[in-house]
Amino acid sequence: MPASQPRSRARDRNNVLNRAEFLSLNQPLKGNQESRSSGRKQSGQAGAAGAQNTNPKERRQSQQLPEEDCMQLNPSFKGIAFNSLLAIDICMSKRLGVCANRASSWGGARSMINLLGITGHGIPWIAGTLICLVKSSTLAGQEVLMNLLLALLLDIMIVAGLQKLAKRKGPYDITPGLLDYLTMDTYAFPAGHASRVAMLSKFFLNHLVLAIPLRILLVLWAFCVGFSRVMIGRHHITDVLSGFVFGYLQFRLVELIWMSSNTCQMLISIW
Repeated sequence: MPASQPRSRARDRNNVLNRAEFLSLNQPLKGNQESRSSGRKQSGQAGAAGAQNTNPKERRQSQQLPEEDCMQLNPSFKGIAFNSLLAIDICMSKRLGVCANRASSWGGARSMINLLGITGHGIPWIAGTLICLVKSSTLAGQEVLMNLLLALLLDIMIVAGLQKLAKRKGPYDITPGLLDYLTMDTYAFPAGHASRVAMLSKFFLNHLVLAIPLRILLVLWAFCVGFSRVMIGRHHITDVLSGFVFGYLQFRLVELIWMSSNTCQMLISIW
């Protein structure tokens, strides 16, 4: 019997089914368990000794880590959807930036697209409104022009504030022009030109008597100016779409605070 026991142990060791690589992962070897448990004990002892040496303040700070220091391994569905839409927006905006520089596919048309963008800039519209206000002699015309001037000033302030909060860069590294710095239109979100043309087109459609062809041309002009900002690489598609939305909201705000003819006459007399 004693001689048969060593033989059976040697047979078990030589059997391939009893080797470590054929054992289940859920049932590790005893030797591994013992080594792991001893390693844990040693690390626990070392950690306890280190914790005793550290300051109580440091121990308290390490236990109270802020949430942003923790890596989020399982993002929510909303986060995944938002990041996916953001990636699609950036990709599509770069594809549509055909006039972003001279080397682009439509680089030769860049000057014409820039000229179209100037028609929706705030400085020419403010200057033109002031000139028309000086030359206007009717009370109704002065009332409309004064409220238009108020709408243009509100547009510049609201868009500049939103851009300072968002601080989103455009799809291409395009340096803003002098007129952009004057109106504080230096960031991408929301698109200042898009909000302005949307507000102006809605304003003119409501307060001017225009023929149907002119009304259609006005809407097409607003769309072309907004799309031109994507073509030259200054804004993303979502920047322009959000600019249209903010422009409509600004028009509704001006309608709520519409200045009467008497108020306009008082302001003109002060000026």
